[in-house]
Amino acid sequence: MSVITIGILGILAVLLAAQLKGIRGEYGVYLAASAGLVIFFYGTARLETILDAIRQIQSCIRINSVYLTALMKMVGITYVAEFSAGICRDAGFGALGSQIEIFGKLSILAVSMPILLALMETIQGFLS
Repeated sequence: MSVITIGILGILAVLLAAQLKGIRGEYGVYLAASAGLVIFFYGTARLETILDAIRQIQSCIRINSVYLTALMKMVGITYVAEFSAGICRDAGFGALGSQIEIFGKLSILAVSMPILLALMETIQGFLS
């Protein structure tokens, strides 16, 4: 699906959800969440193209695969956390969405710690 198709799908889901909100509010939330899941899974289908490009970059430049793996984990964590937090906010649970975002940020920090430690060791090696 192209970006235009996904955009149209999102707009139609929002318009239908707005119409259903007046009748049965929970159906609007279900519809918006369902459309969000469809868009999410079509977005994850694009990851194969991105992974192929990263593999090509890695073959051209001598980069440790640990760094690229950590980068992809960070992108995945960000994507899932933002998606989940958005659904929570749309359902009226903004506090829960904020908690998911905080957990996502802490998870990214945890994934990036080995890279930060390797950088510190490299700097320390230059200084001594």
